[in-house]
Amino acid sequence: MSASEAKAASPFRQPRAVWAVAFACVISFMGIGLVDPILPALGASLRATPAQVSLLFTSYLVVTAVAMLVVGWVSSRLGAKRTLVIGLALIVVFAALAGLSGSIGGIVGFRAGWGLGNALFIATSLSVIVASASGGFGGAIILYETALGLGIAVGPLLGGELGAISWRGPFFGVAVLMAIALVATLAFVPRGSKPAHRTSLAAPLRALRHRGLATMGVMALLYNWGFFTMLGYAPYPMKLDAHHLGLVFTGWGLLVAAFSVLVAPRLQARFGTAKVLYANLAGLGIVMAAIAAGVDTPEVVIVAVIASGAFIGINNTLTTQAVMLVSPVERPIASSAYGFVRFIGGGLAPFAAGKLAEASNLGVPFYVGAGAFLLAIAVLASGHKLVDAAEHTEAPVRAGLERVGRAPAPEYRPVIVAVAANENAESNVDAAAALARSTASPLEVVHLRETAVVEDQAVDAEDAEQARARVRRHLERLAERGIAATGQVLTSVGDHAAAGRVLAEHAAEVSARAVAVGRSPRGPIAQFAEGSFTSALAHHAPCTVVFVRPDSPPHPLTADSLEGLRRQSA
Repeated sequence: MSASEAKAASPFRQPRAVWAVAFACVISFMGIGLVDPILPALGASLRATPAQVSLLFTSYLVVTAVAMLVVGWVSSRLGAKRTLVIGLALIVVFAALAGLSGSIGGIVGFRAGWGLGNALFIATSLSVIVASASGGFGGAIILYETALGLGIAVGPLLGGELGAISWRGPFFGVAVLMAIALVATLAFVPRGSKPAHRTSLAAPLRALRHRGLATMGVMALLYNWGFFTMLGYAPYPMKLDAHHLGLVFTGWGLLVAAFSVLVAPRLQARFGTAKVLYANLAGLGIVMAAIAAGVDTPEVVIVAVIASGAFIGINNTLTTQAVMLVSPVERPIASSAYGFVRFIGGGLAPFAAGKLAEASNLGVPFYVGAGAFLLAIAVLASGHKLVDAAEHTEAPVRAGLERVGRAPAPEYRPVIVAVAANENAESNVDAAAALARSTASPLEVVHLRETAVVEDQAVDAEDAEQARARVRRHLERLAERGIAATGQVLTSVGDHAAAGRVLAEHAAEVSARAVAVGRSPRGPIAQFAEGSFTSALAHHAPCTVVFVRPDSPPHPLTADSLEGLRRQSA
């Protein structure tokens, strides 16, 4: 593929299978936002107290939590498409039944079934998009992030409009939209093969024996306690109709999406995961205390809820990233174990908040929520060393190198070429091999294995063995041409700039003559959010960093050439 072709590639030029699942993701992310604007109207229509209405969250989230323990077991036996279809079908059926129900108890029960469907959908949607996308891993992630932002932002707006007609509107709206997504998924998503590896039913619970994962899970439980207290009870003191509640939560959703995708990775790269989480949880505690103190002033509650979206967006991304950093188990198992613990907190909080409000006043649940955020800081502090070690020195899971094949000879001063799982990898290796030959240097192939973190989901571009296999294929192809080379896999969790710094440190350790890189497939927006691998490498590497592409000779990267590359990507 030429540079011009690579530039023309777009994450939005995808097969129909990807669009079918992406559409379902938008509706899924609308979820809570669709329901939140109708809570006061629902209570008034069905003569239910806020505590009774809060059970809509409790039944949904507790069932989701328990289901997270089994979704890996189910999907590893049925395959991604079947699991996805079952999840969508359950959402359609139970959302429609909730809309038809005439009692709060009926809606609470049907929301439980909806939660089961949502758990099955969440477990497989991102992996199906990644597997089916034609724009590569980066393109699939951009599309998923777009679906996330659209769903979170539009959900409250649509919920407010439908809720202004009838409290039944959002339930029927979800049922109809998810039915469309179900038909599209059945028609366009290929069946695919069942996973070669089956997940044990007990694997998520066993994973919680690991101190780091358990610590992050408890921290997330406390965070979700405060979060869902706010989501379940903030609509009442605002004293707004469904339409205006929808507008408030649309503003909240826009901040959640923007800070999750664009701001959180940059803060993490600048200050580190734990430090950002400390400040963020403290900020949430202050916001919740402001709601509690101003619970009788609707304007205070409205502003505080909208502002909380920024903190929630950051927290959702970095908490998930911290889980993946410290977890010693496979990503899906870690995600299931973490999801189980955190959703338990989210499910129990609205019910407890209702009881507290009935026994005292509406401000007390918010003060308790603020305390939960502050207690989460203490829990995180107890595991600070684990997170810090995973990010930096003792256990560099975030960005670590693994040797593949033979070890290098003494006095090794290679030309290093960094490649990823994309169409240009072979041509970039060939260009770097020519550069190594011209300087009488050995060649080292470093393959970047990516793990993307989006909101509360994490997905690998490839598993560890696939990454090692790609390195071996590069080495075998080079050996056939008489070119001696060694190989490594560089694992990166979320932060591409961190991977660039690790490779720069490695280049310094081996006294590399040069490091060769190709064009980033992620585009300027993703590079701004996650940090640029190339920019970090060029800034920290002690040797020359050269840019290679199929249609031109290698040339050194300077500040001017980096800026030129950014303009070309844009």
